[in-house]
Amino acid sequence: MEALKILVVDDESRMRKLVKDFLMKKNFEVLEAGDGEEAVDLFFQQRDISLIILDVMMPKMDGWQVCREIRRHSKVPIIMLTARGDERDELLGFELGVDEYISKPFSPKILVARVEAILRRTGQGEMGDVISAGEIVLDKSAHMVTMKGNPVELSYKEFELLAYFMENQGIALSREKILNSVWNYDYFGDARTIDTHVKKLRSKLGECGEYIKTVWGMGYKFEIES
Repeated sequence: MEALKILVVDDESRMRKLVKDFLMKKNFEVLEAGDGEEAVDLFFQQRDISLIILDVMMPKMDGWQVCREIRRHSKVPIIMLTARGDERDELLGFELGVDEYISKPFSPKILVARVEAILRRTGQGEMGDVISAGEIVLDKSAHMVTMKGNPVELSYKEFELLAYFMENQGIALSREKILNSVWNYDYFGDARTIDTHVKKLRSKLGECGEYIKTVWGMGYKFEIES
């Protein structure tokens, strides 16, 4: 399978190199643009770009203008990067059809994890039906989980929860987001449903249960220590 193309747009060459290096480690092909006009030209020249990582503050044409121009013609996933922490900026980004909004400074590993999660969500990820992380292999089509090659018996919801965690590695997930994604309904109340399932899942995964970290006051994060 051909490497998916990611367009990284930032006027800081050091930032572009940092992001590019981390993406290339995950076998993505990376294109670079140093300003908004170059980004728009590159996007329409290439036509097979799978995702754009776009800085807001740039010369010639800022990130908002780039986003507006591309959204007139394409629904390609866009991750917006900004040094600002203004909620109004974030709201504007989502109104313009931005898929993710990440404030600088950020962890490159988290950025790459979000790139992979968005590509899977939009059906472009290379992972397909088999996801592996550490000692765990999850086959969605066969509805089967193995740990160190041995099968693990999970309930339907435990399986769905583990799949969601593995598809969003490195991303802190609130209980509300987990409930909306795995249980498919808005949940107003206590979080015992999530906590109970996580406890059972950790128990069944044994030492691999440590991959599921508690984010105090928020929810959980699936992360494997490097």
